[in-house]
Amino acid sequence: MLLRVVLAIPDDALRRRIRSLLRGQDIVVDMFRRGRNMWERAARKSPDVLIAHEASLSSPLEHGIRLIRELPESPAILLLLDDEDAERQAECLAAGCDSVLCVALDDGVLRAAITSAMRRRQETTGPSSTRPSINTPRLADFVSESPVMQAFLNVARRVATSDTSVLIQGETGVGKERLARAIHTEGPRQGGPFLPINCGALPESLLESELFGHEEGSFTGATRSRRGCFELAHGGTIFLDEIGEMPSHLQVKLLRVLQDREIRRVGGERSFTVDVRVMAASNRELQELTKAGTFRRDLYYRLTVVTLTIPPLRERREDIPTLVHGYIDHLSRRIGCAARGITPRAHRALVRYDWPGNVRELINVLERAILLCDGGLIRLEHLPTGIAPDSRAGDGILTGVLAGDALPDRWLSRPLKDIRGEVVVALEKAYLTAWLQRTRGRVGETAARAGVEARSVYEKMKRYQLRKEDFRG
Repeated sequence: MLLRVVLAIPDDALRRRIRSLLRGQDIVVDMFRRGRNMWERAARKSPDVLIAHEASLSSPLEHGIRLIRELPESPAILLLLDDEDAERQAECLAAGCDSVLCVALDDGVLRAAITSAMRRRQETTGPSSTRPSINTPRLADFVSESPVMQAFLNVARRVATSDTSVLIQGETGVGKERLARAIHTEGPRQGGPFLPINCGALPESLLESELFGHEEGSFTGATRSRRGCFELAHGGTIFLDEIGEMPSHLQVKLLRVLQDREIRRVGGERSFTVDVRVMAASNRELQELTKAGTFRRDLYYRLTVVTLTIPPLRERREDIPTLVHGYIDHLSRRIGCAARGITPRAHRALVRYDWPGNVRELINVLERAILLCDGGLIRLEHLPTGIAPDSRAGDGILTGVLAGDALPDRWLSRPLKDIRGEVVVALEKAYLTAWLQRTRGRVGETAARAGVEARSVYEKMKRYQLRKEDFRG
């Protein structure tokens, strides 16, 4: 991220000298020439590094350092002294200064000392959650048997090695942020931060401050300066989720960042350069939003240098078995409630289901099933009713009738036509499933064995969500 350095140096010549030593660094510099309450004024700037001359200290050193140390950022403090007084240097270090330097030092030595302090600061600042870990997603984690997904991943691997802007599109739950993290991890900025922000989850007034930061006094309640995500993501990647929800005036500011690589804080008077890769995502078709006039066309073209559209799960059913077994193992370890496996009927139900919530819905369904199976096999009854519609209630009645069991009272309280319909549905589905398994998905042969027209078999397969491809193994 960009470091914010505050110079509290009254002498013009010394201030210019120190400023020249800072050139070429990834920093933003604020300067105080003179004035009272220097420590309070510096604190309101929320600096990473404070470089102060002893002549600027209008209050006791210990009081000022305590004030700075109470800031959430706990800035580094470098104090400049006119004389190389060892006793005075020891006092300042004991009071809490990180470095005490004499202004008589050679420029090279002074620059090295300041640079070293800033490097230590960079290594210890920034959101720790943005740094890569063993759990950080990688493109190799996206195991796929589906041709459409394999073709998609081939493109994603090429995009990962570049530094261009990327728009990721796809339905809710397909894993847009996970893909963005994987691309960042395998890209040229992997050593930098990855900062996600949901443009649709924040109020308009707060979103601007979150993205670009704000200066002290820029609005009611802004008691001190604050960095935005673009500053924090300097040298890394910012991920703008649900970008289609971004207000129009912020779209203009974002376009300026993409064009000029400059940002200006809310209430700020000057712009400064940031080095950030921008990835954006939307579950809405941005091209349609541009036609409707709610999304800027010029911003759309800036963002869509490369567009990646993640296929929904229903279009790559070949991947569902691998995902199911992988997530059963992963979730069993995570929640401490292991499942021994999954029955073929429950497995087929998961493969046939259309998954409107995509992978996120699959994870939730499996987590629920693992908790309900109590260490056994995941069965059909452990899945939500929507996964296998029209099958469970009738199937339970049919099993009981064939076994000679008496019907439970809760079924006797219902009309006969309802019970008959559920039993017929369960019987038809079980009968067709059995023949499709024996014929390896050959619909014509199944129809001949069942004594019905092939067209009738196709209609019932569509109704019961049976796919001939699922029986060809």
